[in-house]
Amino acid sequence: MSTFGQNIKLLRKRKGRTQDDVAFTLEMKRSTLSGYENGVAQPGLEALVAFSKYFDVSIDTLVKTDLSQLSESQLSQLERGYDVYLKGTQLRVLATTVNNKNEENIEIVSEKAKAGYRTGFADPEYIKVLPTFQMPFLSKQKKYRTFEISGDSMLPIPDGSLVTCEFVQNWKLIQNRHAYIIHTLDDGVVFKVVENLIEKKGKLRLYSLNPIYEPYEIHVNDIREVWKFVNYISSEMPSSNNPVVRLESQINSLRQDVDDIKNRIA
Repeated sequence: MSTFGQNIKLLRKRKGRTQDDVAFTLEMKRSTLSGYENGVAQPGLEALVAFSKYFDVSIDTLVKTDLSQLSESQLSQLERGYDVYLKGTQLRVLATTVNNKNEENIEIVSEKAKAGYRTGFADPEYIKVLPTFQMPFLSKQKKYRTFEISGDSMLPIPDGSLVTCEFVQNWKLIQNRHAYIIHTLDDGVVFKVVENLIEKKGKLRLYSLNPIYEPYEIHVNDIREVWKFVNYISSEMPSSNNPVVRLESQINSLRQDVDDIKNRIA
């Protein structure tokens, strides 16, 4: 069976369509479609264009790429229209790993692994040595990765938290005031709240939750990956922002200061 035949058969079945359904829509005989799928007949240009429009997948992808080798999340992205050839944009390569059930792993990029991740993020040999785990409650249609964050710029999310994020293929869909892991070759992995300025300026503006840090902008040409925040795991309790708690703490501090002054006077 040809790559093309395998691909249209796979996509047809994933759509839940019979050969009769597809043949009727494309105005061809069922036997012709069957011949294409089985590799005993070769489609002409008009047929290739028809299949490309029907599945919303480029001719290049249908002819050159063995879709059966893609993971579930990659197939799902393709079916949602994120086809590099169809869009005419540069492919953002995502190296990934799967378990023995062909389900996407969640790779963990620890603080120690960040230096290697900066340049090895697209290298399957590097990615496959990262520790992995599963979160059964997350969608199998999406790709996730977990990053250990460091520093205090995103307090109250504590230093050392493990932040799990969803891979973002289409950067134009980045949502304002949402948190993302942004990976650049210069700065490595940073965790920030994002303002999407791609349409206006070709940039993202990054904000910290900790107000002592000033926002800054990065150009899309400097970005290598974008991951949308889903959840985080930490062994520490976040610091409280409750004004009553803060006031009580301030009062206790003042009382201590008064007691210290009294002791000095006495």
